[in-house]
Amino acid sequence: MKTGSNKIMEDVRNLDSLIKALYESISGPKGQERQWDHLRYIFFPKAHFVRTIIGDDHSPQALIMDVENFIETASPYFHETSFYEWEVARRTERFGNIAHIFSTYESRYEPDDPTPFKRGINSIQLFHDGKRWWIINMIWDNEREDNPMPTKYLSSIA
Repeated sequence: MKTGSNKIMEDVRNLDSLIKALYESISGPKGQERQWDHLRYIFFPKAHFVRTIIGDDHSPQALIMDVENFIETASPYFHETSFYEWEVARRTERFGNIAHIFSTYESRYEPDDPTPFKRGINSIQLFHDGKRWWIINMIWDNEREDNPMPTKYLSSIA
């Protein structure tokens, strides 16, 4: 595996490596600084992260962040908690220089945990500028008792 800027540059050349880099940038043991510069590099300037939650009043809510807000919000959690997330299935639509990926993920506290503590879907919009792919926006929702994962999103379709 390549390191440094060569690897980062390779990560944005195709959708597969970009999505892999996304998950790698946020995964690691507790206390380990995440690959924040890598994350900044794969997201378009002014890209949005949109975390969906169920509010105290039981209504769906969207928390909109830019890359720096996400890093600021996630860093304390990653300092205290080991967190490993990876893609288990994908659906991709592409037209010209745009793509949309539904990326089903599983999250574990340790890479060898037998069961994920969380699953969900990242809905990712991407743009190719003629040289590389950028993540423009990403919104995600977690599986919950009232929001079970549909079977169709547990297998990949190109």
